[in-house]
Amino acid sequence: MSGVHPLLPSNRVILAPPPPAPRPQHSLADERAALHESLHGPIGLQDRLEGGDEAHYLRNGLAATVLRDLRRGRWVLQGELDLHGLNREEARLALAHFLADSLHQGRRCIRVVTGKGLRSPQKLSILRQLVRGWLAQRNEVLAYCQARPCDGGDGALLVLLRSPKKQRAT
Repeated sequence: MSGVHPLLPSNRVILAPPPPAPRPQHSLADERAALHESLHGPIGLQDRLEGGDEAHYLRNGLAATVLRDLRRGRWVLQGELDLHGLNREEARLALAHFLADSLHQGRRCIRVVTGKGLRSPQKLSILRQLVRGWLAQRNEVLAYCQARPCDGGDGALLVLLRSPKKQRAT
């Protein structure tokens, strides 16, 4: 290391550490509004009757075997919608378009991924709760249940749609 000399002190200013990243106020407001709606919104009859933590829904008049077959994976998945990162309104619109498109294409069994809410405030999956209510209100949805662990577990729903042959005249 012959001929090497230490550097002379530089004439630079040492700045303070950078300020923290800005907080997304609109996203936080959307999350707060969704949380408020899920906690204080109207609770449907099906939600009151549902016991336990597992999400499930079966349209009136259908045999319980339909839901059992859906839970056991006897229906072939024909499509998937991932709602990760969407706010409440974006998710509602995406779900409505996906259901309409799936029905038009003749899909019967689809998966809707809502996520488990691990990155949400208070670790609550607000979208999961909202999506359950939206699906139960749709005429094309016959049943839904929580996905098996290999299909997404409690972060996804398996949805059974009515047959395209049973479309009602408008």
